[in-house]
Amino acid sequence: MSSEFNESDARTGTDSIEDGERAPSLLDATCEGYVYDMAALTPTDATAWGIEGYDGELQDFSPDYWDEVAERTRDMIADVDALNDGTDDSDDDDDFDGIDQVTADILVDRLGLELDLHHRGENLRLLNNIASPVQTIRDSLVQMPKDGADAHDNVRSRLSRVPKALRGYCDSLSEAAAQGKVAAHRQIDAVIDQCESLADSGSLLESLGVDPDCAEVSKAKQAFAEFADWLSTDLAPQAAHNDCVGRDRYELFSHYFVGDLVDLDEAYNWARERLCDIIAEQESIAHDLYGSDCSVRGAFRRLNEDERYTLTGTEALREWMQKLADETMDTVHGTHFNVPEELRTIVARIDPAGTGGIFYTPPTEDFTRPGQMWWSVPPGQETFHTWQEKTTVFHEGVPGHHLQLGQALAQDDLNLWRRVACWNSGHGEGWALYAESLMDEAGFFEDPGYRMGYLDSQRLRAARVVLDIGVHLGKKVPEGTGVWDGSYAKGFLRENSAMDEANLAFEIDRYLGWPGQAPSYALGQRLWREVREDALEQGQSLREFHDRALSLGSVPMSVLRTEVLD
Repeated sequence: MSSEFNESDARTGTDSIEDGERAPSLLDATCEGYVYDMAALTPTDATAWGIEGYDGELQDFSPDYWDEVAERTRDMIADVDALNDGTDDSDDDDDFDGIDQVTADILVDRLGLELDLHHRGENLRLLNNIASPVQTIRDSLVQMPKDGADAHDNVRSRLSRVPKALRGYCDSLSEAAAQGKVAAHRQIDAVIDQCESLADSGSLLESLGVDPDCAEVSKAKQAFAEFADWLSTDLAPQAAHNDCVGRDRYELFSHYFVGDLVDLDEAYNWARERLCDIIAEQESIAHDLYGSDCSVRGAFRRLNEDERYTLTGTEALREWMQKLADETMDTVHGTHFNVPEELRTIVARIDPAGTGGIFYTPPTEDFTRPGQMWWSVPPGQETFHTWQEKTTVFHEGVPGHHLQLGQALAQDDLNLWRRVACWNSGHGEGWALYAESLMDEAGFFEDPGYRMGYLDSQRLRAARVVLDIGVHLGKKVPEGTGVWDGSYAKGFLRENSAMDEANLAFEIDRYLGWPGQAPSYALGQRLWREVREDALEQGQSLREFHDRALSLGSVPMSVLRTEVLD
């Protein structure tokens, strides 16, 4: 090997040694211990990570639980500091190599921000329509294994722990409320609706593979009903109707989700300009397709009426998703990417939760469970429009989350924490949105209808930057006639997306209850493209850039730039 190659390997954290394999370091072993400790503390994460032995358990979301997680996190940071202090210029086996140094940088960034959130009480007050304990409990029950007697026992066991988990969650929300920290009314109302749905006849809890009339299902349904009542009678009266979280809280959320410090005012103005450019191109396509009098919204209606882009029924949707994902895998492997053999399988699924969300779950560490795209179709929706959703399959599947998360799992040099447990939204969601634009470059949206759908996706993500920052920082609306609020935000989102009303209602609640997360897509994509441009200028090929970047796993965007560029 040339010295240039070795220097590059050390810099990117992919060190080579004489026998071709890197022995796990002390930091790697410490990270592995941390993952297993966190799996024991948070069994729903163990299920998501594919770590066996915890599927029958459930954390209780009490104040003590959050404190235990924080204490273990503090210990992990202290371990990193101690190991790093022991590194010197000698050739001792205990010294950090390039991979360890990257790991340490990621740990300090991610875990430090998690502790900041905990110290500010954000965990105790956590309640929204998509990423808080109710959804964690529900989604873990859906995603855990269902086949076989042992799996059924685990489902019943986890269900039996739901009442205690919801009581612990009540305690956390009560403690936060005593400090004046209560989620907005909008979020409480959304979670009440979700809990009532889980408690009603026909509940998702009745379709988990166990007897729907068993005691565990009945008691879990009753617990969700009681929690909904508590939210309505005890917590809601203490809630404000204002959705704005303010600049101080928002800056921390933004840093956590994007993985880098963001000039929020500059980002707001950039996204408004980006929005104008996308709208101009959409208007041009609408005129080309249907005449100069046709608006973008009118083109959306015409495309929805076009049988070429219409699917009926969830099974037709699933089959279409699967076929497109398989075809895309065949196209990108060997051209834009080197896809490991174990990643060449991806499964399209319909999620029974019916929330309207679309998401991806990665393979287990041993790849016995493949990567899966989940479409959570709202009740009653039977018609789907491929012109709008083609880009979504690229985002969630190939070359989006499936390659981004799967490539990390396939890296033997990365420790368990970096492979399965580390996640940064700006990196991951930014990559998935970048993946959509990559498929545009590859010619997959030459059809005007599909290109309109791709632009709709890009427009939505730019609009979310404007909307999210606008609402939570209390900015003036673009017309300058007032200040952003939930009502204006909903109209703005309706104007800047093609989604139906059911999805739109869910999405607006999501943005207002999960501050900083939605902008991480477009802001992360922006950073990915900046790093790619610099990498290509340095002489890397596109495939080299992709392979080098994805081999790092999920990292803060500030770390990505340092590690990918010479």
